[in-house]
Amino acid sequence: MTLLPERRAHFQSDGAISGRESRSKHRGGGSLARFALEKAADPSQLSCGQAYRKVTLIIQSFVSDELPQTPHVRLGLYQGYGTAGNMQAVQANLDTLKAVAERAVGHGVHLLSFPELYLSGYDLTDAACAHRLAEEIRQRGVMDAVAASARSNGLAIICPYPEAADVAGERRYYDSIAVYGSDGELLKNYRKTHLWGGDERNNWSFGHVFAEEGEAYSVFEVNGLRVGVLNCYEAEFPELCRILALKGAQLVVIPTAADEWTLLRTGELTKTPYPDVQFLIRANAYQNNLFCAYSNRRGTETLNGETVGGYLGNSCLADPHGNFLIPVIPLPPQRDDQPGSGWNDQMLLIADCVPAFYGPTHPETKIGDSAAATQYLNDRRWDLYGTLTSRERIDQATGEAEPYPQQPE
Repeated sequence: MTLLPERRAHFQSDGAISGRESRSKHRGGGSLARFALEKAADPSQLSCGQAYRKVTLIIQSFVSDELPQTPHVRLGLYQGYGTAGNMQAVQANLDTLKAVAERAVGHGVHLLSFPELYLSGYDLTDAACAHRLAEEIRQRGVMDAVAASARSNGLAIICPYPEAADVAGERRYYDSIAVYGSDGELLKNYRKTHLWGGDERNNWSFGHVFAEEGEAYSVFEVNGLRVGVLNCYEAEFPELCRILALKGAQLVVIPTAADEWTLLRTGELTKTPYPDVQFLIRANAYQNNLFCAYSNRRGTETLNGETVGGYLGNSCLADPHGNFLIPVIPLPPQRDDQPGSGWNDQMLLIADCVPAFYGPTHPETKIGDSAAATQYLNDRRWDLYGTLTSRERIDQATGEAEPYPQQPE
């Protein structure tokens, strides 16, 4: 019997550090840290400026003391709260990204993910605000600053943002995810293909409708591991993780903004929380023999000083056997006289994704005279699945055929 290298899941406490602190030699384990970010000489210079503020960061890790030479990724998920809806919010969120990236690389993180629409905030309430921010982010080179942070820290960054682009002869706006490699080069720009609800459809266009946008579901490499991304609601479509698995993905990361409640563009508050789909993350991982991560916000989001949303904080990572490597573990209640206590602080969740650590999930068997492992992807009857791409479906309530629209609506 071969024993796996020891893994650890714990917290430690460090002192206050600067947002420009040199890289730590620490290669794992948890820590509690505070960042003191430097003040920008000119706050409008978003590609290099930093607003002065302090962020308390709880770091939870589940990492191995010994990693193989085979492809693997140490994944970091930032789970925090913030502001939305204007360029001051973008500045603050960009500063946090830079500081968290510098801290993450000290823990050996290869790939760092942020929640859906991280730079702008998720709940922008109206299309005009969303589109204005997308234009300003483009004009001011904010994404260049994200790329520079990836390059200077030597780690890949998944940064969700509002995108403005000319597509099919029109100006369009997307709920997008940019992935930058450790050299700062763009690995993937993914536009959300399955928009949820009326407010998303009001603010954004469906992504990857037109051929000029390129392939929607594609795979890139980070530290030798093949990675794909999806966006929030898309975690709930099993076809999408399966497509990425069929393209060789070993890790799928899904930024999200799953909420307890949000302010709708009508001025009403949602009455029903978004479902906690962690069980689907486990299912996606198990049935596709890959790692699957859900990267969410937590706490509240404010827009122009008004609280417009509260988020579930249910970030997680499931392994190919369907086990959680990153569930958020309970902390003591928050105390006002003890910074860093309870759930009132921002978190960095870290775990190792090492495919070589995982063996068979089913009993031993033989096919003919040869030993064989059970692999869902090998055993698919692809020739029977034409219904999955049919232009119509049978309504479950009426039994009548219902056509899909030519383009998503």
